[in-house]
Amino acid sequence: MLVSSSVFSAKQASHISVVTGMQTVQFQDIGQMDYAAAWDFQTVLHRNLVDKKLNNKHLPPGSYPQEHQLLLVEHPPVYTLGKSGSMDHLLLSEEEMTQRGIQFFPINRGGDITFHGPGQIVGYPILDLDCFFTDVHRYVRSIEEIMIRTLAEYDIEAMRIPDYTGVWIAGKDGVSFRKICAIGVHLSRWVTLHGWAFNVNTPLEYFDYIVPCGINDADKSVTSLAKELGRPVDMQEVKNKIKRHFAEVFECDLLDIG
Repeated sequence: MLVSSSVFSAKQASHISVVTGMQTVQFQDIGQMDYAAAWDFQTVLHRNLVDKKLNNKHLPPGSYPQEHQLLLVEHPPVYTLGKSGSMDHLLLSEEEMTQRGIQFFPINRGGDITFHGPGQIVGYPILDLDCFFTDVHRYVRSIEEIMIRTLAEYDIEAMRIPDYTGVWIAGKDGVSFRKICAIGVHLSRWVTLHGWAFNVNTPLEYFDYIVPCGINDADKSVTSLAKELGRPVDMQEVKNKIKRHFAEVFECDLLDIG
């Protein structure tokens, strides 16, 4: 589970509360943006939700409007390392990364090392889960479900596999698996940060220079939608499908704010 949190224990994470009434989530496609700038942007939005929650702590959850956010972004090449990751899983030196034009950031999400870059749809849901459900496992499963439904529209049967977060496609042998979407999140006061990285037209050679998500099993690899279909895929088409399934899975209204 690629999750980090400063606010709940394992016992608390198993507690489920559901707030009735459909929430509104503000949607922004921020296009191509440097990782550091996007991190700063989502951090500001996250802080706003937490502050509003603290200012209204005398009110029941969901009884006041929260400005939930969903950001979609495409980053220049960058490796990010989660709090539980190992630097041994980065196989390039700082000089080699500079030569290849790849940035590197240790960050506060759960999980190990992953890649973000061109042709990849990165999603950052910034949600106050007190207005949805306070169950971190359900939250991660919900993100996986969005991607599984999106891939089904391309006649690709994607799945979850035990003990590994993310979305996978099984090999024809039934024992090998290809990861198409990585998920890593952080929660503070039940407000979410970070999210997913969905490989659409992503150049997969960037994954050769890391141990993706710290998984070094010979029967597990990384893939993209373009590789599975044998053709490039329209990014906007995929984004539209993701937006629709996000609204379905989280039972919310998406408000496009540009």
